[in-house]
Amino acid sequence: MLATGLFAEKAINSAGANGLFFGNPHQLLVQAIAVLVIASFSFVGSFIIAKVIDAMFSLRVKESEEDVGLDISQHGESVF
Repeated sequence: MLATGLFAEKAINSAGANGLFFGNPHQLLVQAIAVLVIASFSFVGSFIIAKVIDAMFSLRVKESEEDVGLDISQHGESVF
């Protein structure tokens, strides 16, 4: 997506806008802001979902299970 902010050209997409290398640095800024907004939205949404799941079910195993090892405590497998 940011590549179009650099290399966009109206000759290829008449409905679009020129990119940074074709005289429109604002297009790159708009797309960079869009990427930051989407990344922030995704992080916050994922964090909320994880907190809800953690409230309903524990996302972590017990410390004693960690000490034994998850292969043994969770899967019943051993290295040997």
